[in-house]
Amino acid sequence: MASTCEASAVHSGIAQIALKLFSADAQAADPAVTKIISILLLCTSTFFVIALHYVNKEWKLGRDIKLSLEALFQRVPDISGSINLPKVDGNDEKKGGTVNKPLSLIDPASPSLVQCYSPSSLSKIGTVPNLSAKEVSEMALRSKNAQQVWKSTTFAQRRRVLRTLQKYVVSHVDEICLLCAKDSGKTQVDALLGEILTTCEKIRTLLHHGETWLERSPREVNPMMMHKTAYVEYVPLGVLGIIAPWNYPFHNMLNHVLSGIFSGNGVVTKCSEHTSWSSMYFHNICRAALEENGFDPDLVQLCTGMAETGKALVECPHIDKIFFTGSPNVGRHVMKGAAPFLKPVVLELGGKDAMVFCDDVKLNEVIPWAMRGCFQNCGQNCCGVERLFVYESIAKDFINGIKDKVASMRQGCPLGDDVDCGAMVMDQQCDLIQALVDDAVAKGAIVHCGGKRNTTTLGQFYQPTLLSGVTSEMRIWKEEVFGPIMCVVVVPGDNDDVCVNMVNDCPFGLGSSVYSASKSRALAIGSQFNTGMFTANDFGVNYLIQSLPFGGVKESGFGRFAGPEGLRSCCLERSMVIDRIPGVKTTIPGAIDYPMNTTQGMGFGKGLVELFYGDTLWGKVKAIVNLIRHG
Repeated sequence: MASTCEASAVHSGIAQIALKLFSADAQAADPAVTKIISILLLCTSTFFVIALHYVNKEWKLGRDIKLSLEALFQRVPDISGSINLPKVDGNDEKKGGTVNKPLSLIDPASPSLVQCYSPSSLSKIGTVPNLSAKEVSEMALRSKNAQQVWKSTTFAQRRRVLRTLQKYVVSHVDEICLLCAKDSGKTQVDALLGEILTTCEKIRTLLHHGETWLERSPREVNPMMMHKTAYVEYVPLGVLGIIAPWNYPFHNMLNHVLSGIFSGNGVVTKCSEHTSWSSMYFHNICRAALEENGFDPDLVQLCTGMAETGKALVECPHIDKIFFTGSPNVGRHVMKGAAPFLKPVVLELGGKDAMVFCDDVKLNEVIPWAMRGCFQNCGQNCCGVERLFVYESIAKDFINGIKDKVASMRQGCPLGDDVDCGAMVMDQQCDLIQALVDDAVAKGAIVHCGGKRNTTTLGQFYQPTLLSGVTSEMRIWKEEVFGPIMCVVVVPGDNDDVCVNMVNDCPFGLGSSVYSASKSRALAIGSQFNTGMFTANDFGVNYLIQSLPFGGVKESGFGRFAGPEGLRSCCLERSMVIDRIPGVKTTIPGAIDYPMNTTQGMGFGKGLVELFYGDTLWGKVKAIVNLIRHG
């Protein structure tokens, strides 16, 4: 549309100039000069039209103008008055908890409720329902009914809902970060980077690119079908079932809801029992955004409860596809539960990401990346750095340069004081980490700092740990840690090929990164890694670029979310074929119509094969004769 309007404007300007050229005054001019000027004007006009068409095609100028005008004039409601987020007081947290050990998630006296507590203070913060299979099914049915209307909404209407969400998030950053910190024990800065920033970028990407990614995709037709038009259309699946982990309660609550509703689906989310308290509030934000824009809030549903609740969601007949994020063991149970229903699943099962420092890096530049990669969110990241490969010639200097930084990291309540590393969401994870560290030390690894629980502060804290001398015989080489452990692996002889083999010696394959002064060297090394994602001289930016698909290989799972691949995975990819020219249709030739004559049918079929797939001109001529003879 934009290129057409702009082309019209260009031609209008040319017309005005032409009128002046051929006015009475211009008639006295040399006719040859007038003709040359006319030709030049025509060429200029044609050039501008072609250029505008190219710019619109390559840079989506028309789309940008449309979206800019829509954002400028579309009224976006404020849902602040509809949301009652609890006030989080850091001073109360620092006074200590009401219990001195983690609560049992289920109180035997009240099995219908899940108990919620703060991992950084061990204080009880509330309860949520432990839903039954019947209640899960009822929720899914309500979402299914609401989706019957929602699937017919326009992209402009869906964008309005997303803009409403974005408006609320941007104006309530502090409150959301505090809720995440209280419920999951992370620092407020980690919440800002991992919860707010990623969610806002997800919304921005869907607003800007989502409609384009879901447009009909034209496909080539073969010469035999030249009278047909073929394309793929992306149709909402129905209701998506989401089983979300506990490491990023706000982002995990919204991530699949955003892509699910934008693609026209209903969404039922089973949040982790470890972060259900904050998830309830975050879920209400989604419902309020729908309701304020005139849509049924039942489109999105939240299931709280234990493993049985998640199992009920997987097996629910009203759920059309499952998106699971979690451990490989639970992922296998999800696949097993979905298999009898032939229900498709997307599995994001964590990783053991490698970060490589080649011998040509500047240590003062890469040490901050090692710190951020290993300790962000207390190491509780699917794509966190769990194996740090340092080339032999710089390994000693690297350890000497980083050990004091690791040892000086501050831990404590993340709601008030300045802390660098938060708490562990699950207490039993501390026991697993300790077992992995003890096994590594018993087999020759060196603990430079940390290596045990932090008992100086109330809460579920494990000390930031620097471990070197890690080898493939140790459990920590291949088992996911999901905690604040920096495992340094020395690459002998500064050998790139040896490095590649060491990195690939792992059952996981989610992300990876290589740091080198030579970009070509970093790419040459990284292109050999068996991982779903790779970054040169950076960490974690794949996920911040939401036009990229996110996912891994091997025990890191399969399927993708984010990017056009992830958005389209929320849809049925329907192949469509229609007539290209009115009145020109495919007819059944007599040679292959019932009842058939084998001689005629074979002759006609062989003629088609030779005509369209033979490689000689004479053969094609004979094929045409056969088609005429047998057709």
